[in-house]
Amino acid sequence: MHSTRHGLSIGIERFNSEFFLTLKAVGKLTHSDYEIITPMIDSALAGVKEPKVNVLFDGTELEGWELRAAWDDLKLGLKHNNEFHKIAIYGNKNWQQLAAKVGAWFISGDIKYFDNVTAATDWLG
Repeated sequence: MHSTRHGLSIGIERFNSEFFLTLKAVGKLTHSDYEIITPMIDSALAGVKEPKVNVLFDGTELEGWELRAAWDDLKLGLKHNNEFHKIAIYGNKNWQQLAAKVGAWFISGDIKYFDNVTAATDWLG
């Protein structure tokens, strides 16, 4: 039997009304991954008026999304659109840089791609 590792790990830190979210994606993300992670993010952001969220997304082990999971990702971004201040995408694949540019069309905050995690965290402040 062959098993495939995939999913999202999440870290949330809160400083007054500011959030720092760390997400690490592994493998090919599925709809069931988003069924787990979306309520966690919704719950974390629900308790704060006008949250300002900085995100570090580690895509170095991300292989992609199933079609339905890509739709889930877009819906999550649109739902919390105004809450994202900065999103740093740390990756190692050319398509991730393109994804950062496309994501900027749908998110009101700043999105930037990095191939160096230190530069990404420095940019987030």
